Order: sequence, then C-alpha cells, then structure tokens
Amino acid sequence: MRLGVNVPNFGPGTDPGVLRQWARTVEGLGYDLLMVSDHVAVTPDVAEQYPAPFYEPFTTLAWLAGVTDRIRLGTTVLIVPYRHPLLVARMAANLNQLSGDRLVLGVGVGWARQEFAALGVPFERRGALTDEHVQTMRDAWKNDADYRAGRIPLWIGGNSDAGVRRAVRLGDAWHPLRLSLPRLREAADRMKAVADELRRPLPELVPRIALRLTDAPITDEGRLAGEGTIEQVTDDLDQLRLLGAETVVLDPFGGDPRETLRPEVAWQALATVRAHLPKERP
Repeated sequence: MRLGVNVPNFGPGTDPGVLRQWARTVEGLGYDLLMVSDHVAVTPDVAEQYPAPFYEPFTTLAWLAGVTDRIRLGTTVLIVPYRHPLLVARMAANLNQLSGDRLVLGVGVGWARQEFAALGVPFERRGALTDEHVQTMRDAWKNDADYRAGRIPLWIGGNSDAGVRRAVRLGDAWHPLRLSLPRLREAADRMKAVADELRRPLPELVPRIALRLTDAPITDEGRLAGEGTIEQVTDDLDQLRLLGAETVVLDPFGGDPRETLRPEVAWQALATVRAHLPKERP
C-alpha cells in the first residue's frame, strides 16, 4: 500500500518555510505522496474553514518539486470549474514534466457558492462543467503533442452518487474524502455496480481518510477511518487494503485553522503511523 499525506497549504501558520518543512518531513518519513488543496478566491465561506494565506496548488507543487526528490505530488482536490480546461491541461502537463512524472491530479466539482460567484462561474452547473472540462483535458493530453508529458493519473473526488459515476466514466481512480469504513465499503460496492452498469473498467479506490490519534479506542459507530488508537488506524489501513485500496491519503488536519501553527503535532502522528507499519509496506 502506498501512503500519501494531505498537507495544509493554508492557514495562519503556513508560509514558504513551513511548506518546505512539511515536504521534507513527509518525504523523509518515507511517505509516497504529498497533496494540497485548492481555492482561488478566499471568500467568507472559504475563509471560515481555510483562511488566508492560501497557496495556489500548481504554484506550490512546482516549488515543492524543487525541494524534494522522490515523493509524488498531487491535488486533493483541484476544483475543475474554476479554470479553463486547456490552462489546467497545460499546467498539469508542464508540472508533470518538470517534476519527473510525479504529478497526480485529483479533481472535484467544488462547494463554495460565494467563491463560484466571485469567479463568475455558475454554481448550479458545476457538475456539468466538471464533466466537460475533464473530457477536454483528457482529449488535450491524448491528441495534442504540446500537452503531452507522461501519464498523469486522474483521481475523481466526490462522495455522492454523481461523483462515483463521474469516476467510473472519466477517472483512473475514485477519491472519496473522510468517510467511515462502513460507508467506504458501501461506496466500493456502489462503484462496482456502476462500473458493471456502464460496462466500464473499475477505477482504483484511493480514499483520503482522517488521521487523528487517541490514547483510548473510539467506539462510536460513526468513527471516521483513520481516527482512534494507532491500533485502530493500522487496522483501518489493513481493511482498506482488503477493499482494494492500493493508495490511501492521510489527512492530519482536524478542521481548526490554528492547527497550522503547530505542525509538529501532525508530524508526530505521521511518524507514529510509519513506525507501526510493517517494514515491507511502503
């Protein structure tokens, strides 16, 4: 199983030096993938959860590619309707080439109504726009030599039925975010049913799960995958592997922007997970 980390590229404690430390720490611990999130206009609905400064993902990943050697770099998730699809295709192809084929492009439809309004993008059409833009990007990578730069894995985010169907139709993988194990099992069954219905290959399952370590076990039925004692977390990873997940992204951000002022807490949790995994597992 390959393990990735969602790195906060926002918040009061985030600056270039901290982002560099995040990248070197995650790579140094032996993780396989470093991912960041996406917002363009930090409108009030965005700022409530992800306050400024918010570092733009392509710019940030291009810079982090230069301070890392091995780790793959990605988005979890790029909000597709915010940018022209040919611009995204070009930036992704260039970043993949400049980083030595290390890019993973996770994409989604977005949720922040005020941000859509600020960018002049119709919120009600975000699903249809995402479908159109992703197809345009795929066509550019396939048919235009100016856009070709290796194979860029395309992960489709979204926990809804529409997200599952989009992943089957257009993606290499489905990238659900922060669900419980029972819901992930249900969703994996749902994805297989959709793939059978559409007679399409089954995408990979590449979930992003929480990472919140506790001293005592969490017994609540709604416990998110990745929450609890280290034994619960490593068992969650084993269960996800049995579901067919060959890659899992750990998300140590708990939702309070002040956490970005204390990145060492997340780094310690990530080190603990690595220390408790079998040596043969990447």
